[in-house]
Amino acid sequence: MSGKTVVVLGGGTGGVVAARRLRRRLDDADRVVLVERNAEYRFAPSYLWVMTGARRPEQVARDLARLGRRGIEVHRAEVLEIDPAHRRVKTSEAELDYDALVVSLGAELAPGDLPGFSEGAHNIYTLEGALHSGAALARFEGGHVVVLVSSLPYKCPAAPYETAFLVEAMLRRRGVRDGCRIDVYTPEPQPMPTAGPVLGEALREMLTERGIGFHPGSTVERVDAKAGQVVLASGERVVANLLLGVPPHRAPQVVRESALSGETGFVPVGRATLSTNAEGVYAIGDVTAIPIAGGKFLPKAGVFAHAEAEVVADRIVAGLSGRAQAATFDGSGACFVELGDGRAAYATGDFYEDEAPEVHLRRPGRRWHLAKVAFEQYWLRRWF
Repeated sequence: MSGKTVVVLGGGTGGVVAARRLRRRLDDADRVVLVERNAEYRFAPSYLWVMTGARRPEQVARDLARLGRRGIEVHRAEVLEIDPAHRRVKTSEAELDYDALVVSLGAELAPGDLPGFSEGAHNIYTLEGALHSGAALARFEGGHVVVLVSSLPYKCPAAPYETAFLVEAMLRRRGVRDGCRIDVYTPEPQPMPTAGPVLGEALREMLTERGIGFHPGSTVERVDAKAGQVVLASGERVVANLLLGVPPHRAPQVVRESALSGETGFVPVGRATLSTNAEGVYAIGDVTAIPIAGGKFLPKAGVFAHAEAEVVADRIVAGLSGRAQAATFDGSGACFVELGDGRAAYATGDFYEDEAPEVHLRRPGRRWHLAKVAFEQYWLRRWF
């Protein structure tokens, strides 16, 4: 097996875990190459804590170059072409031949796909956007706050609901809550629909308890930044004195233009193996499209990217060693839901159930918030 090269595309959660696990399990003579255009890894689950002021941006970021000390070759470059037929990847810096390839390029944020979004909304899905959102909330004295889901699919399904909960708690602490209205507008039929109706109803009740309006089935046509309004496909105009938005998502262009792409632009993979239609190529995390019951797809979330990365790394090591590839991904996942006031809920479930996902919500409380804090600290120490 000596002298093999495994290339990992993308330095997000899945890419980092895959590269680290591969490096630990492959021979010293084998190369593990991580390609990522950004210099930093950013821990997205903590973005909303940046919004609330509980974290500074530098606290949730790590220099990817640190992985070089672990024996991983980190190439800071743009991925320009994926060529499975010749087992080659072209980047802005070099061409890389591979024996095995892991595609973990994530879902691309495309705010420009919704007219007016970039001009009229704070993008809560970037670290800079979270920081600006927090500054805007600190100045906000009253009016209508709208949390907007632009379109489906989007990653981290709990994030817009966490945003609403945290905004409500922030405004209440500042003593301006009585003069504020908070509403969530989403094209979804319920909160986190891929998790099933029980969880969705529980989140809807939590929103109602806090006086947060919920408007499912709302398709947005554009944002009228000049008027400070969200224009829905129905023609309704919603005044938004402060608009916190989830931008449209799409598969990265290099993926859409590759032979790996499916009908949605994302990469179809084997549910258990994460293998693609190309030999020696796997895809993990948000870049994938994995069907589950009810005509839905597995949610795009870091917990799945992490678990899939471990499975794929083990399968690659086994394959390059000539051993049976026994590791499989079972569709299990978990999610924290921040509620504000130092409290959170916690959901666990099996998303590969034949009839529908079986997701169970634990009683909200302080311990789940503390558990999320502990997980954040553990994750950033463990992988860097």
